[in-house]
Amino acid sequence: MILVFLLFSVSVGSAHLAVAADDKIYRLKLAETWGTGTPILGETSRNMAAMARRMSNGRLDIRVDSSNKHKAPFGILDLVRGGQYDMGHTASYYYKGQVPNAIFFTTMPFGMTTPEQYAWFYHGGGLELMQRVYEPLGVVSLPGGNTGNQMGGWFREEIKSLEDLKGLKMRAPGFAGEVMARLGIAVTNIAPGELYTALERGTIDALEWVGPALDLPMGFHKVARFYYTGWHEPAAELQFLINARVWKKLPEDLQEILRVAIRAAAHDMYAQSMHMNAESWAAMKSEHPDIEIRRFPEPIIKALKTANNDLLSEMAKADPLAAEIIEAQAQYLRRIRNWTEISDSAYLDTVAPDDDAPRSGPSPAH
Repeated sequence: MILVFLLFSVSVGSAHLAVAADDKIYRLKLAETWGTGTPILGETSRNMAAMARRMSNGRLDIRVDSSNKHKAPFGILDLVRGGQYDMGHTASYYYKGQVPNAIFFTTMPFGMTTPEQYAWFYHGGGLELMQRVYEPLGVVSLPGGNTGNQMGGWFREEIKSLEDLKGLKMRAPGFAGEVMARLGIAVTNIAPGELYTALERGTIDALEWVGPALDLPMGFHKVARFYYTGWHEPAAELQFLINARVWKKLPEDLQEILRVAIRAAAHDMYAQSMHMNAESWAAMKSEHPDIEIRRFPEPIIKALKTANNDLLSEMAKADPLAAEIIEAQAQYLRRIRNWTEISDSAYLDTVAPDDDAPRSGPSPAH
């Protein structure tokens, strides 16, 4: 017993000396897609940096630059690949033009919810598939925080039929944008800081951003009063990017500290999003009663599902890795959704309010 204790003491002491011997401060620069002061999204990378600094006793010093400084909100991947920045905070689907398979790691229409997707990332092989996409680029990608289920967007006019969508100009990124284009929508992607101006000036007729916590401060309700529930981004996950050369130069303990800080900050973002959306939803209903909450009519949802499946089939035929990712997500969703339905869904059905109780859910479109 004494021998075991001595061996343990020597081991701990050696580890302490090893850490103490490397007191070098690693100063990293992180570029984010978000502008200065963006709630929730812009707080996540700073939260991560603060945790990493505390856990490393100051050996990890990460400076965060908003898009106001680097001027490339949709160029984060290139900034990190090229070494101008060591890290980035962005969304994978912004880079579908450069890396088509990056589109799968933010969220997919009609796909996994946030808890389901996190389970897939960390326990169902999702992280490994994501890294297979990013490794050839010399970049490490890790989940970077989730907004939860997003709203379907703000529209100037009510959407009653498929005909109302044809020719509509709408900001919609990711795979959902491609799906909408199949229904005749003129889809574009616009940097966050330019969204309100584009909607106000009529450059676009509609847009989707996130949810009430982030949408209300942007003022979209002032120019578009129809607010639709979601179908397209059930689990919008951001990402932290790390230059692979920078990552390899970090000592193992700092790599682990960075992993833990990123994972904790991502979880905090999801919790914060849930809280702030609930608070903003309540405020919206009391302070802005003129906002019309709508669900897309069933024929539109059916058409969107058909277009979604067609696109997935086309991508799978064109690229073996895309086919592998699509099948992996589909298999995992089938398996985990059975549990979601018998746990969360059954619980919500069980405790649903009585028919005579007041309800505040969305009204369907006519």
